[in-house]
Parts: sequence; C-alpha cells; structure tokens
Amino acid sequence: MLLTLSSQRHFAQRRHRPRKPHEEYAYVLDYLPMGNPADKHPKHRTKPVVQLIGEDYFLLLEASPRHGASLEIGERVYVGPIAEKRLKIFRVEAEIEYDDLTSFAKSMLPSIVEEIVRRKERVFVEFFNIAGPITLRFHSLELLPGVGKKTVAKIIEAREREPFRSFEDIQERVHIDPVKVIAERIVEEIKGGQKYYLFVRPPRRERENVVPPLFLNYLGQVYERLGKQRGEEKEVYGENKA
Repeated sequence: MLLTLSSQRHFAQRRHRPRKPHEEYAYVLDYLPMGNPADKHPKHRTKPVVQLIGEDYFLLLEASPRHGASLEIGERVYVGPIAEKRLKIFRVEAEIEYDDLTSFAKSMLPSIVEEIVRRKERVFVEFFNIAGPITLRFHSLELLPGVGKKTVAKIIEAREREPFRSFEDIQERVHIDPVKVIAERIVEEIKGGQKYYLFVRPPRRERENVVPPLFLNYLGQVYERLGKQRGEEKEVYGENKA
C-alpha cells in the first residue's frame, strides 16, 4: 500500500520521537514519614512519601516507601520495574514537577544534582565532545551558565585537537568547571521556563504549548552513542560470542 506524503511524515516523526524516559535509580530529596499536607494528591497527605530525582534523566518522582524502610537524604535507591529490587521503595506514585517539591527538597536539589553529574562523568564529558549549534548564530554550549561565544570557540578548538577525556581535562584545557556549569543548567531546566532544553524533558505544561520549547535530548543522544561504543567493544573482545 502506498503512503501519502502526510502519512510518510507522520511515521517518520513517530520513528524519531524520543522514547519516554524512565529511571531505575533515584536519589532521595526529601522523606516525609507522616505524609505531605501540601501534596496535591490527597492520599499522600497522611501517608509516608518520598520525593526523589532520577539519576539518568533527572525526572522528579514521588514514591511510597516500603513499610519500616529507613531512608536518608541523598541516598541512592532502586525505583525500577523489578519489585524484588525495590528494597526501600514500594512504588513510584507519580512523576512530579519542581513546584510540587517541598521547600527542603528544593534546597537539596542543587547539591544532589551536582553529585549525580560528578558520578556520571563519562556521560557529560561526551556531551562536551558532541554538543552542536542550535542555529547559525547560537551554539548549544552557550546555554551553560557563564559560557559565552569565546569559551565555546575554545571548547570546539580543544575538542577538535583531541576529544575531552575527563572533567579535569576540560577544566585544564578550557578553564571552566564542567560539573558546576552542567549542574546549574540542569537545575534551571528542572525549574522550567526555558526556550531550549539540553538535558531535561520540558514540563508537561510547556510541552502542551502551541509553540513548545525545543528539547535537544542530549542525554538520549549520549546514552545511544555510549551504548553503541559498548556494543562495538563487546564485538572486538568477543563478549558477544556464545
């Protein structure tokens, strides 16, 4: 059956539409053993609730803890689909937005995001290696706090000579603190109100705008690249052989 041009475009858009992100591990932003009286979900107002941030896509989550679980602020916990592995989290109840966070969770957000970025060094170093222009006059790296056109030019020149290998390598060659600028940008995107989003999926209310913000989905791009590299390594070293 022949497809019309509009049908072809529809299927092409579906094929390239980024998959809905999901988290397997998350970090505790706040734990309210007596519930959250200000929660928009009535059942969460009097029952224990945990507010978390995912480590792969920085999704904000609200979850019910397992009975008797002991949770520490900043603790990394499993929130994925395998129930047996959710030792401290009974169930993820909802994906939430910045305004749904408690004041304490908001205060913890910058330091916990910075810790996640620091632990995912390979991912964000790769971002510096692949980040590209958004328009002819504006580069995606300019969205990082304190990074102007001169610094962008230095980054591009440095990575063309040799790809960046570590945060320390970036700092020595370009004279910026990559962990700080990445973490600050992620927090800005979590808060919302951005024209462009490098890492974090825009809030639902913005995705439903007549003209939604541009989501560049660099985390998805990097995970795909690193996954392919890992697959190539397995082939080289025979890990895929029976």
